[in-house]
Amino acid sequence: MADVYFANLRARGPGESKIEKIRRLFDAAGFDRVVRHDDLTAIKLHVGERGCDTYLHPLFARQVVNKVKERGAQPFITDTATLYAGSRADAVRHTVTAIEHGFDYSVISAPVIIADGLRGGYWREVAVNGNHFKFVRIAGNILDADSMIVLSHVKGHDLAGFGGAIKNLAMGCAPPSGKAVQHAARPCVDIERCIGCGSCTKVCPQSAMGLSEGVAHLNRERCVGCGDCMRACPEGAIEFDWTTEVRPFIERLCEYALGAVCSRPGRTGYINFLLNITPDCDCVPWSDAAIVPDIGILASTDPVAIDHASLDLIDSQHGFSHTLLERNLAPGEDKFKGVRDYTEGRYQIAYAARIGLGDEAYHLVEV
Repeated sequence: MADVYFANLRARGPGESKIEKIRRLFDAAGFDRVVRHDDLTAIKLHVGERGCDTYLHPLFARQVVNKVKERGAQPFITDTATLYAGSRADAVRHTVTAIEHGFDYSVISAPVIIADGLRGGYWREVAVNGNHFKFVRIAGNILDADSMIVLSHVKGHDLAGFGGAIKNLAMGCAPPSGKAVQHAARPCVDIERCIGCGSCTKVCPQSAMGLSEGVAHLNRERCVGCGDCMRACPEGAIEFDWTTEVRPFIERLCEYALGAVCSRPGRTGYINFLLNITPDCDCVPWSDAAIVPDIGILASTDPVAIDHASLDLIDSQHGFSHTLLERNLAPGEDKFKGVRDYTEGRYQIAYAARIGLGDEAYHLVEV
């Protein structure tokens, strides 16, 4: 049973600020054993797509940078190129977006180094011997780092169910080619429901959607499975085959997460932020209303346990009405399934534990 350390958000004095709680969590979770003197330490986080405003606050990242420096290590902020065309599709645009969102050296006291190179081509294969992959592609600078602290803003996701530490490892540590094989799913168009409005063609980052004879048409060879067309369709005419696609996608995701850490056992720590718990990934260029209240911050050396604890804490809340959460508002009900009933976020936990990424059982320790 893994220990997961939790700090709530109550504060009645300077010693109870979120800043101080992050520092205490770093110590309580044993990250002094993760980060060693003279390490080059990757601080893996998501800087947010341009237009999103609920990504992790740079001030929180600064506290982790400071703690890593106190260990005598050299930290750098990192992420990888996106699969879709956007504000983070290459290292130049990604770095500019990071700076625009506050991840500048003057704020966080560490450089931003995109882990998979200028155009997403710097990666190496890691053996995982999984059910879907025998080898996975992991960004070179993730593998080159001596240690890593993974900072995750926990939120919903239309394929994975939710995004936490596991998804941050899997998608976040893979180059675009690795992201593509994880997705490997393509939507389909219900021509009976399609009204030919063209909304899907306007948002498709790969220009894979077009109109033919008054209905939407998908070029499957160009499609990368990002789901932007599905989210934009006002008629619900674009869908994935959730009965066959969700679990294999989650399994591929978990196997990639294993590849991101298996070559460096014991040298990765995780901090999950249960703040601004929105229904969508920070990859979308907007931020919808939160579906539950802010809860707190967690830390652990086990990515499965910390994500399991995060889900349990989120589901224990009373959901907000007048949000994308339309069902399962009561405490104890699955909130992310209340947003999208086809998702199976908890399958991430079960499969990740099955392949040895971490421990499904956890002990919550309040700090």
